[in-house]
Amino acid sequence: MNITDTLIPDVKMIEPDIIRDSRGYFFEIWNQKKYADAGITCNWVQDNESKSSYGVIRGLHYQLPPYAQAKLIKVIYGKILDIAVDIRKNSPTFGKHTATILSDENKLQLFIPHGFAHGFAVLSESAIVQYKCDNPYMPSHERGIRFDDPALAIDWQIKKDKVIVSQKDQAQPLLAEAQIFENHE
Repeated sequence: MNITDTLIPDVKMIEPDIIRDSRGYFFEIWNQKKYADAGITCNWVQDNESKSSYGVIRGLHYQLPPYAQAKLIKVIYGKILDIAVDIRKNSPTFGKHTATILSDENKLQLFIPHGFAHGFAVLSESAIVQYKCDNPYMPSHERGIRFDDPALAIDWQIKKDKVIVSQKDQAQPLLAEAQIFENHE
């Protein structure tokens, strides 16, 4: 397993060791000791899965403390552009984002710690995304940021006329108006 920093060092890209033979392949999705040795010590409490079609953008979502969520994201089927936006007010990378292609072919995982808004765009005909969370979904602490906030300048790699976004995500505030993490965790 190879764990590397993204453009924002707290967000980690994980490349698993894949064993391939004539039967197919095998790899560990989660190994507590190996991840802890790499500094990822979350106690996962919830697994989520979503299926979406081409052009769907989900996000940018996060939860406020004490229900902030770290996430470990992977793609079971298809290909997505995964986005993590630093919303920690005192962070040197506040308002910056990372963009990582995750797919069933590359088998990469992305670890996103507390203090980040998360979203993804489906680049394939459809995609199935799974992710672990270290806190349960808590509607009272759920927040979001507009996916098309000009200040973030995210290139979702989807033509504007093909973008599919929920009404809820379209109604999210811009980063400048959003309730964010007051302290760098």
